[in-house]
Amino acid sequence: MIGFLQRVSQARVDIHGVTTASIGPGLMVLVGIQQADTTADAERLVQRLLNYRVFPDAQGRMNLSLLDTAGELLLVPQFTLAADTRKGNRPSFTSAAEPSVARSLYAQLVQLAKQQLPGTASGSFGADMQVSLTNEGPVSFWLCTG
Repeated sequence: MIGFLQRVSQARVDIHGVTTASIGPGLMVLVGIQQADTTADAERLVQRLLNYRVFPDAQGRMNLSLLDTAGELLLVPQFTLAADTRKGNRPSFTSAAEPSVARSLYAQLVQLAKQQLPGTASGSFGADMQVSLTNEGPVSFWLCTG
């Protein structure tokens, strides 16, 4: 499972011109699900996202986590993160999980996050979403569970 996290001052998801999810300061995470991913990967990714130290402490060092700062979390499904771009001029998505499997694992990921951070917001699996954000820093990290 892939999580591309970005530290944000705000982020939102719009679908057909309607804002369906939004957060203030925290993390906006694009989530890619691959064929071999399991519930254990979802559990591991949630733990990493909530505890990854990407927020500045009093000395300006990245020593604080989302939980430490009481920040917000926005999860957005993005199957293109599983693309193989090593050759050619067109990405291959052979490593991406089948949509029904990915939908289920994404739902589990969101549920696990909401259990620990009740205000977790989420994009909509399979929807044509417009995602906007203000990246702070910029600070962005690619996390993989496998």
